[in-house]
Amino acid sequence: MSTAVEVEYSTGELMAAVMARHLRPGEVAIMGAVSALPQAACRLAQLTSAPGLWFIAGGSGAVNPHLDPLVASSCDERLLDADAVMTLPDVILVEGRGDLIDIFFAGGLQIDAHGNCNLGPIGPWRHPTLRGPGGVGLPFVSRAGRVVIYSMSHDRRTFVEHVDFVSGPGFAAGSVALHGGGPALIVTPLCTMDFDSDTHLARLATLHPGVTLAQVLESTGFAPIVPPKLETTPVPTPDQLAILRGLDPTGLLRGGA
Repeated sequence: MSTAVEVEYSTGELMAAVMARHLRPGEVAIMGAVSALPQAACRLAQLTSAPGLWFIAGGSGAVNPHLDPLVASSCDERLLDADAVMTLPDVILVEGRGDLIDIFFAGGLQIDAHGNCNLGPIGPWRHPTLRGPGGVGLPFVSRAGRVVIYSMSHDRRTFVEHVDFVSGPGFAAGSVALHGGGPALIVTPLCTMDFDSDTHLARLATLHPGVTLAQVLESTGFAPIVPPKLETTPVPTPDQLAILRGLDPTGLLRGGA
């Protein structure tokens, strides 16, 4: 008889664990406004697989915030309980230099097959059907060592063939090469994707437990590359879940942060 105990986890906790595994010791990461997932991923990585990781919680300027508790937005003043706090102009200078940020966590109202992100207008420029909050620091993603894109929605409105407006540049076909490494990973509630090195098109990497290929394809507005064999996304370990729940006593990740 097996003695393994299956531990229940939320989609948010699974995604945070996936993102944490992508981080490496000593790297510097930065994120935008709606940042509970990358905050949790960075702190989890610091405490497990990536000691010495540094992260900046967006426009707050908080460097290695202590996350007591995890908060939903980088605008939350509780993030200022941190190792250090930078001014907003300094945050922007760091983002734009191109030699300091290893990981840029990005998202968008639209994300396309080449990893471009849109936080601006949806629909025609002059008469959009929806106007987003704007890119703020997102244009600097092209200067980061690599970009991790995340979204708590996986549907055809979010994942589109081409974004209506480029707030954060990915691999635009025929364009000048990016200063940085470009998009490296997409993490969604259904799957993870990486990018083909030749075509720079999104490629399915893993399916989350219980998710089918048909479900992902039906929910995606572009045709990702499908490899001959798809792995299942590793679930969070009991130790990872214990750390995440210690950081997140109010359950932001369990409620779909």
